[in-house]
Order: sequence, then C-alpha cells, then structure tokens
Amino acid sequence: MTTNDNDLRIDYVEFVVADLGRARDFYAAAFGWTMTDYGPEYCAFADGRLEGGFTTQGAPNPGGPLVILHAVDLAAAQAKVEAAGGRIVKPTFDFPGGRRFHFADPDGYELAVWSKA
Repeated sequence: MTTNDNDLRIDYVEFVVADLGRARDFYAAAFGWTMTDYGPEYCAFADGRLEGGFTTQGAPNPGGPLVILHAVDLAAAQAKVEAAGGRIVKPTFDFPGGRRFHFADPDGYELAVWSKA
C-alpha cells in the first residue's frame, strides 16, 4: 500500500449546470478559475488547489453539500460574485473563526465564501 497526501480529502467537485458557457463565465469572473473545455457537455475547472467540472449531462440539482471557498478579502470576493451575476442568499455574518456569506450561482447552487478577518 502506498500513502497519498490526498487520501480521504475532497479531490474533485462536479456541478450539473443548465448552461455550460454561463457557468464557465461566472466562475472565471468571480474567482479567476481556469477552464478546460472537453466538448459541448463538459468543462473542467481549476482554482489552483482543487479541480472540478461542470456538465450539462443531467438536470441542475441545487442543494447537497455546501462548498465553501476561502477569501483573504471577503468584501472584494462578494463584489466579484455580484458583478459576475451571483445572488447573495445569506449576507455576511460572523461565526467562530471568521466571517462568511452565502451566494447562489446562476444555476441556483448555494456556495459560501469565508475569511478569518
């Protein structure tokens, strides 16, 4: 058996979306993620640490686990989310360890962004 630093850690996140181009453009504008297209039904993303993908194979199913992103500047991150077309669903609030806000992407998936400050 070999050991792996990524054993039992989140390795990939996949979202079913209604419009691949819209999802790609939203996450690239809001967070600067890089995209790799794999045909008309799939686009992979990378944020520099975690990878995932967007697919149109299926119906969007908002809900499920909450994906949380980290930001050094929470207000700047919120401004980018809103400028990219995201909708704030839970305004910034304090929690033990920091602050965060929740937003819905164009397909209705709810995500959160947090910061220690």
